[in-house]
Amino acid sequence: MENFSLILAIVVITALAFDFTNGFHDTANAMATTISTGALKPKVAVAMSATLNLVGAFLSVEVANTISKGLVDESGIRPEVIFAALVGAILWNLVTWLVGLPSSSSHALMGGLIGATIASAGTGAVHGDVLVTKVLLPAIAAPIVAGLAAMLATRFSYALSRNAEGKAADKGFRVGQIASAGLVSLAHGTNDAQKTMGIITLALIAGGSIAPDSDPPTWVILSAGLAIAMGTYIGGWRIIRTMGKGLTDLRPQQGFAAQTSAAAVILASSHIGFSLSTTHAVSGSVMGAGLGRKGGVVRWSTATRMFVAWGLTLPAAALVGALAESVTDLGDWGTALVAVFLVASSAGIWLLSRRQVVDASNVNEIDEPAGVITTAIAAVTPPPPSVALSEGLTATILSPPVNPAPVVKSDPATPPAAAV
Repeated sequence: MENFSLILAIVVITALAFDFTNGFHDTANAMATTISTGALKPKVAVAMSATLNLVGAFLSVEVANTISKGLVDESGIRPEVIFAALVGAILWNLVTWLVGLPSSSSHALMGGLIGATIASAGTGAVHGDVLVTKVLLPAIAAPIVAGLAAMLATRFSYALSRNAEGKAADKGFRVGQIASAGLVSLAHGTNDAQKTMGIITLALIAGGSIAPDSDPPTWVILSAGLAIAMGTYIGGWRIIRTMGKGLTDLRPQQGFAAQTSAAAVILASSHIGFSLSTTHAVSGSVMGAGLGRKGGVVRWSTATRMFVAWGLTLPAAALVGALAESVTDLGDWGTALVAVFLVASSAGIWLLSRRQVVDASNVNEIDEPAGVITTAIAAVTPPPPSVALSEGLTATILSPPVNPAPVVKSDPATPPAAAV
């Protein structure tokens, strides 16, 4: 095993802590739609996702190599720089988890690394061509491609089940949704766990423990897979609620279409080596599935907040990473100060989350309004026949009105009855 210095050990532990937050932050990517449609119980869903995340971590190292070999200049990086980058990524993950926004853990990591690298070695240490082609362009293209694919897949799914009995069709799509959710979990482990592998490998290279251009060692792959699996099992219930119920109301056909489309996009990107945001891909597919069903609604107020978080992720994490690097550059006491700040901030965010607990028991409860426009569209658009059958048709026959008792006019000459 590689020779470790104290700072290198701190970096590896912090990287695995980020991987853990990545797991519970992105559980929604694989299981939010499955939980919201009732295809799987919440606890069963996160256990299944955690297992497949671990398996997926062993399928490829292309994304890890993009981070460790391509994004920044290895020769200008010190372990303290990577530690500062991880601080920015972890804090952004925790803040967005607290408010229930499905932002990109991948872009938080990229932003933190870019900001800390610029603060340490200048802008020349960041490979701009790799940043554009393998990070920024996939960030824009992924939600669009996944959304269009999910919209078409949703319409095809409803057309396919048009003549099927409503409950039988829903049951079949729920089974398919479980399989597609497993595929997304596998893809998530393949793509996201590799990012931590790449960061740890970059730290080992910077610390002189392994040679430049090395692939991630086996122990790095295993530890990253276990960390993201444990985080996934914890369950990021706040973001699961937003993704499963806050963006749109999904039916089994839509959930199946959304997850299948997202998995295809994520696996293709992992094979090419794109550092894709699985959050962007899954969010785009969920919105596409919402638009693909007649009468479906997308809660654009939630979507707008999510888009703003996406736009802020890279610069916010970069700013925190740069500030943290400026402090760690002061020496060992500066690194210790940043570590104390990270622990204290994380504890404070966790305490704030206890004020309104979201867990497996209330994850499917949502108070977000649909909005005036989407509600009006849903009101005038008839649902497809399969939806009507699945929901059941009921009619209420009003009983005839009961005639009031006739009023008897008393004779004015007749004295009123005496009160008793």
